[in-house]
Amino acid sequence: MLETQFYDCPYCGEPAEAVLDLSGGDQQYIEDCPVCCRPIVFDLRTDGDGWELDVRAEND
Repeated sequence: MLETQFYDCPYCGEPAEAVLDLSGGDQQYIEDCPVCCRPIVFDLRTDGDGWELDVRAEND
């Protein structure tokens, strides 16, 4: 199951959109910002019914 989520880059503040694969359960991964290219840590938590995404800078 795929979902989309808007977020603001923790470095440059620019808005971006992530496509989330909820079928994999809880996940933590790194993707580069599409604007400033700095690494963003994505922390996805899902309980099967709902989900929550937290994004942060790599060194936070």
